[in-house]
Amino acid sequence: MASASATGHNVLLVSIVLLATVCACTAESPYAAGLSEDYYQKTCPQAASIVDAYVTKFLSKDRNFAGAFNRLQFHDCWVGGCDGSVLLNSTTTNQAEREAHVNFGLRGVAEVDEIKAALERVCPGVVSCADILILAARDATAKVGGPTWSVALGRRDGVNSTALMADTNLPFPVLNFSGLVANFAAKGFGAREMITLSGHQQFGFNALDLLIEKNTPAFESFSAHTIGRTHCNGILPHLYNFTGKDDATDTNPAMDKNFAVFLKKHCPQGNTTNTIFIDSTANTFDRAYYKNVLQGKGIFITDAALITNPVGKKIVTRFSKPGKSFFTEFAAAMVKMGNLGVLTNTEGEIRRTCQFVN
Repeated sequence: MASASATGHNVLLVSIVLLATVCACTAESPYAAGLSEDYYQKTCPQAASIVDAYVTKFLSKDRNFAGAFNRLQFHDCWVGGCDGSVLLNSTTTNQAEREAHVNFGLRGVAEVDEIKAALERVCPGVVSCADILILAARDATAKVGGPTWSVALGRRDGVNSTALMADTNLPFPVLNFSGLVANFAAKGFGAREMITLSGHQQFGFNALDLLIEKNTPAFESFSAHTIGRTHCNGILPHLYNFTGKDDATDTNPAMDKNFAVFLKKHCPQGNTTNTIFIDSTANTFDRAYYKNVLQGKGIFITDAALITNPVGKKIVTRFSKPGKSFFTEFAAAMVKMGNLGVLTNTEGEIRRTCQFVN
């Protein structure tokens, strides 16, 4: 009897061990299939350090590149997935994403190409432009006071890029709360994640003809609300003719009156080219954006929209206060964004230069 009992006990232990092994093996990874943190360990172990060094170099010249690199990741991943397609040039037969209304004022493309050239000298044909964007956004965020996060690599570069895809995927700057929620839900992100990324991502927007004439530069998209700057064309709908009265005094009533006067001095009616920093700490990743939104000092219409919904206002209030919640959730949202529509294995290609297909 004792022997049978021992045997039964051993079988139970083996079963528990096997079950634990299965659970460990099937635990959901935070990364898309085909991506891993050590992807370049054998083929280009210097990849991450090279990107980091160049990001440091660019930020030492202009800290606003932190916002530019963040905007590049968002505008790439939101349009057909994280495949580096936002970097491609137009051709004689195709208008690429970079020419889209939503990508007006896009910066950092030449800098990404410089990083790519450095990597090609060390590890030719190995590191994708898509992965460079992911690394640069992470490194730039951390270098201006934001969180850092583990990055999975192994993306390959896409060969298709159209302005129409960008203009129909990125959220428009006059969307209300439900419109923003719907846009993010289409990519698998919840309302809380939308608000989290609003604190950093200056969303791209669909330039609808009924609001913008075809020959008018479109609104600057959200390339970092807590870091970065924007052209006045992204602010004008907030300041003038808000309800369609064609009146210079027709300003969004949700905006703080003194703040509106300040913005109008920097962005006179009709001026689309002046630039302005997005908040008082525009080159530092912090919670100032959320504090500004609660005070009616958000730059964009979509900023004010975040607190028109009770749930949205609660989240904005939470993120405006000290604590790790915003930084932690932001990092998780960036990892999740980096999984969108990735190309791996034999899909796509590894471009030799980021602005041209091979």
